Amino acid sequence: MAGETAETAEKGATLADVAQRAGVSPSTVSRTLRGLSTVSPETRARVEKAARELSFAISRSASSLVTGRTGRVAVLVPNLDSWFLGAALAGMAPALTAAGLDMLVYSVIDAEQRAQFFDHLPARRNADALLVVSFALSPEERARLDDLGMPLVFVSQHEEGRAGVYVDDVEAAQRGTRYLLNLGHRRIAYLEPADASGFAWSSRARLDGYRTALAEAGIGQDDELVRQVAHWQGPSLEAAVGRLLSLAEPPTAIFAETDDIAFRLLTVLRGVNVPVPQRMSVLGFDGHSMAEPWDLTTMTQPARRLGEAAADLAHRVINDPEAHRERHVVLPVELVPRGSTGPVPAALPRPDDADGAPARRV
Repeated sequence: MAGETAETAEKGATLADVAQRAGVSPSTVSRTLRGLSTVSPETRARVEKAARELSFAISRSASSLVTGRTGRVAVLVPNLDSWFLGAALAGMAPALTAAGLDMLVYSVIDAEQRAQFFDHLPARRNADALLVVSFALSPEERARLDDLGMPLVFVSQHEEGRAGVYVDDVEAAQRGTRYLLNLGHRRIAYLEPADASGFAWSSRARLDGYRTALAEAGIGQDDELVRQVAHWQGPSLEAAVGRLLSLAEPPTAIFAETDDIAFRLLTVLRGVNVPVPQRMSVLGFDGHSMAEPWDLTTMTQPARRLGEAAADLAHRVINDPEAHRERHVVLPVELVPRGSTGPVPAALPRPDDADGAPARRV
């Protein structure tokens, strides 16, 4: 036995060597080391022990020749900068590893990279499934993904007839807006990211929820209250706040579409001496890890859990594409009230009030 081990180690152990050592067929070794559930615990333990003794690790490329699978899941994201995407990927990675799958990330950050991805479809033949994360697709791009010939799972977005893991952004934004309405606010502004990279799926849904809640309350749409801002650094948020504060009837609350925008908004308001929430309430969306230290009221979505659930669904879809093709997993969003929101401020006296007193400063 010792001589046999030395000989196989010297020449490089093969799958057949492991099968012989474990007393099973080569196909059983392949199924075991790829993590398939069709192998009994006893057989799995015997094969893994033999593989360790022979210092053997199954090759992804060799396995794919036998099974037609790569053992990888591709993930399409519009960027790697946002907290939400980072948290979702952090949930996906260990869940995919536990399922015996590697993760291959395609980050498309500008129009040129976007065109190249959909022209060449690099995920083809490189993965067993594609996770599409919060990526607003054109009809042409959607059709191109169908050309991949692999299972698709949509994450943080809802696609009819396709497997997906998401939250109900419309309903969550409605609840957030209703919360501000219940505090007495009637002039509620909305800040959405002006992001051309494709991270816009939630933008459409959340804005719809905001508008629906206002309509339910009998409040007409005021386009002056909806402003686009750069998602990251840039002067546009300061300009948007300036426009809102200079309106004849400025808002008393601002709903920021993401917590990242809300953090920057709080800084800008502090810089111009607008107290929060005494003069302006601020509501975010995401449940960012820094929301509690910032005392930010936010609609909290389980970003990491979305990634974990997406990885689990991808594994299921790979093994049974048709059975899970239209499976939808909808996770909850919770309102977490903190110190950045409060009741609508009392009306400020105007210069022409009956007592002639000058308007007090905010």
